[in-house]
Amino acid sequence: MPDAKIIDRYLALALLIAAGGPLLTAYISQYGFGYEPCVLCVYQRIPYGVVIALGLLALFVKNPEIRRLIPLFAGLAFLIGSGIALYHVGVEQLWWKSAAPCGASGGAVTNTQDFLAALQKKPEKSCGDIDWTLFGVSMATYNVGVSLALAIASFCAWRRLRDEA
Repeated sequence: MPDAKIIDRYLALALLIAAGGPLLTAYISQYGFGYEPCVLCVYQRIPYGVVIALGLLALFVKNPEIRRLIPLFAGLAFLIGSGIALYHVGVEQLWWKSAAPCGASGGAVTNTQDFLAALQKKPEKSCGDIDWTLFGVSMATYNVGVSLALAIASFCAWRRLRDEA
């Protein structure tokens, strides 16, 4: 494992790349290839956004005590992201039903105008639908592993910075 000085020097860049890569991949699959995300897909993007914010913070914060905490918070964000992705995998595999409003319809139709308006709306994508797989593995499943690996790497960096303080 690299020493604490190298970790501290490249912390911001590492966090921006680690979070930006998966987030960019999600947006490319959505806007470049037309894969519509469900609610849980969108929720999985939030921890990556948090880590990008932490990476930007690492660019500007010079206080070593605060900088040492940034990988800890990044690790927690990645761990939460892994949990959200694991929950999504469970919904995809029908291990449980989603508590999120996946594919939920709007309000009750009480008259003809409501019915016609409902016909005009595009229904939300169900969280159980799998649009894309590689070797039979969904994007949510890959995200479990990627987020967990990034969480472990972040915790290791935090420990190294803490121990060599």
